[in-house]
Parts: sequence; C-alpha cells; structure tokens
Amino acid sequence: MSRTGRRPGVSGSREAILEAARTLFAERGYEGASLRAIGASAGVDAALVVHFFGSKANLLEAAVDWPFDPDTEIRRVLAGGRRNVGRGIAELMVTTWEHEGSRNSILTLLRSASTEPRAAALMREFTQQRLFAPLLAALGSDRPEMRGELAASQLIGLGMARHVLRYEPLASAPVDEVVSLVGPTLQRYLAGKL
Repeated sequence: MSRTGRRPGVSGSREAILEAARTLFAERGYEGASLRAIGASAGVDAALVVHFFGSKANLLEAAVDWPFDPDTEIRRVLAGGRRNVGRGIAELMVTTWEHEGSRNSILTLLRSASTEPRAAALMREFTQQRLFAPLLAALGSDRPEMRGELAASQLIGLGMARHVLRYEPLASAPVDEVVSLVGPTLQRYLAGKL
C-alpha cells in the first residue's frame, strides 16, 4: 500500500506541487486542473495540497510565475523614448507570449479570469498596478487609469485572440507584423490624444 501525504526525508513537496500546478493549469485551465490531479502529478495526496495552499484559488495565486520583471522592462521601454512606448510594450508582450514557458502564467490567468475571481484580480493587479501605473506615471500622461485600462484591454484581447481563440491569420502572423499593427494603438492609448 502506498503512502500518502508528505514525502519521506527532506520535503520538496511544496515546490513539486507548484510545478505540477503550473503545468496542469497551463494545459487544462483552472477549471480542468483538479487538486487531486495536481497532487497526483506532484506525487502527493490532494490533502497535502490543501494543507500547503488551502484552496485551488490560493494555489493558482502562488503558482503564477510572471515571465518578466515589470520594473526592469518599464525602464527598457522608456529608454526607447516617449514616441516608442507603444511599440515597446507591444514588443514586450508579443515576444513574451511567443515563448511557451513564459506565456503559460499569463495564458492561464486569461483562460481562468472569466470563472475565477482571484485570476481576474491577479491579471488586473499586474496590468494596472505593476505595469501601466508606473509606466504612465513616468510618462506624465493625463488620465492614467483610463489609459492603462485601454492598453490592458488591447493586450488582453490580443492575447486571447492570438493564443487562446487562435484567430487566423492573427495567430500565425509573424511577431514583427503583430507588433507593427498593435504598437500605434498602444502608443495613442499611452501617450497620445484620447
């Protein structure tokens, strides 16, 4: 009879659970990834998953591993000058999504946001507070909340259309073309006249 619960010896169970959660949330979405399946993938009982995280929503929050540091990327985007911030943000996001490993957290949240309030809150917090609020403050743009929400809606819609719904020809368009098409809209939202 196999044992359940903690692994014998030094426990890496928490990290194994997080890794299993990242993989299964990305593959199956929030609704499709059960605590039992995450536990099984990590080699532990579902009760240990609950012990560490309390709920699936808490596990989702802990498993989100943002693919870039917003502070670093905002400085890089601003280094290109005010006239290029739209293209810089478009390039950052579109390029990030092209790498399967780096887009999983963002796509997991996009897929989950309509059914899990915590996923929606995480996505809002990241786009509004960590990405666009500091960028717009540095730009000194008027109406920063509206501008940030417009830019976020553009990028979230792009991510959904390109990587979740897989609209063609958008889904298979080259990165440079997508950046060139979306950049001017983001530029207006971030630094142009509304």
